Amino acid sequence: MGVVLSNTLENMWRGKALPVGGVAAPILPSINAAAVAKLLTLCPRHAVTPLIDADDLAQEIGVGQLWIKDERARMGLGSFKALGAAYAIAREAAQALQEETPEEPVWDTALQGRTFVTASAGNHGLSVAAGARLFGAHAVIFLAETVPDAFAARLREKGAEVVRAGSDYEASMAAAGAAAEENGWSLLSDSSWPGYTEPARAVMEGYLQLAAETATQMDQAPTHIVLQAGVGGMAAAVAAYARHVWGDDPQIVVVEPDVAPALIESIRAGQLVDTLGAVSCMGRLDCKTPSLVALNGLACDADLFVTISEEEGAEAAQTLTRMGYATTPSGGAGLAALLTHRIPNCGADASVLAILSEGREDG
Repeated sequence: MGVVLSNTLENMWRGKALPVGGVAAPILPSINAAAVAKLLTLCPRHAVTPLIDADDLAQEIGVGQLWIKDERARMGLGSFKALGAAYAIAREAAQALQEETPEEPVWDTALQGRTFVTASAGNHGLSVAAGARLFGAHAVIFLAETVPDAFAARLREKGAEVVRAGSDYEASMAAAGAAAEENGWSLLSDSSWPGYTEPARAVMEGYLQLAAETATQMDQAPTHIVLQAGVGGMAAAVAAYARHVWGDDPQIVVVEPDVAPALIESIRAGQLVDTLGAVSCMGRLDCKTPSLVALNGLACDADLFVTISEEEGAEAAQTLTRMGYATTPSGGAGLAALLTHRIPNCGADASVLAILSEGREDG
């Protein structure tokens, strides 16, 4: 198991780039939310999600105000992840039609003959499946042996082909990459690494819709923004947009499971590192290696990195569900850091923004 030296780390790279050798300039998250909004109109189930003024939970935590962006019903897929791959595939469809220059674009066959492949530990696969079907493409989703059969069934309902490979997400991702190479398929991961950045950056760009909606829904900037992270795509996209609209004032806090401390340990080391740990109950956050683009962005934009224990994640999900905010340990991990008072200087004067990123798995 990897060793976490501390469960709280101030970001020493704030406002600067990580010193990645051989790279002239880091690849950072996009802030082009307008492009996302335009293409998402092609998705029939797209709608703005609510921002909840959670007074009851604010009192429970001891903060002045708590705003929760509720992503549990996003596009009927149950998670913010619906935005990412669906947008990236819509962008591919728009580019394909532009090249053909049809008089009347036929969107539902724009990507006919294309196959998108990915690995998924959860909701990213559903977004790939839904986006591919919408534009006439095929989706192949690789799942680790530990992913529940019920999730595989949901993918098949969306028209995806499901392939089991490996004992964990990393192994299924390697298998997806190999299949893409062998068959000429388009790999659409929500993570990025040296040599593979633009597809994942497009997925992250889709998450800007969440951030742009939130900025419009709030009357003023929050004092704190709390963002749970796996590979870091959503956290980095929201953080980048928050800096764009609100500047340096909000304290941006990134929360990870302590058995999957990929971002905090990469920030500590000043470079992308692989971490080790047990399987987390926060399954969608159980990523041992961060996304390169997300890491670059969070190095610039985040103020604080914290980790929470398995017990804290599970207990927070129970508390949130009891109070009417039904979610999973993954979906409530940011709020778990608040419930456990892990964030310093976040008390009665604080106005906090958090993300409820997914609904309960049992519906």
